[in-house]
Amino acid sequence: MKLSELIAAIDSEIDRLKQARSLLAGIETHSSAKRGGHQSRRRGKRILSAQARARISAAQKKRWAAQKRAAKR
Repeated sequence: MKLSELIAAIDSEIDRLKQARSLLAGIETHSSAKRGGHQSRRRGKRILSAQARARISAAQKKRWAAQKRAAKR
């Protein structure tokens, strides 16, 4: 085997190992996120009950009424 062929074989093996390492590092990142890692997690859409929406609406209307009263004075 010539020296240039040997170097080419080593370079191809290094490239293969780098690719395998990056794949494994990606798997490690995803698994740490599932365990509550430092990566941010996206939440699903939050759904409020009708009662919660009514309470929020009533509280906001109360705040608006107070602002309106304060503006008239």
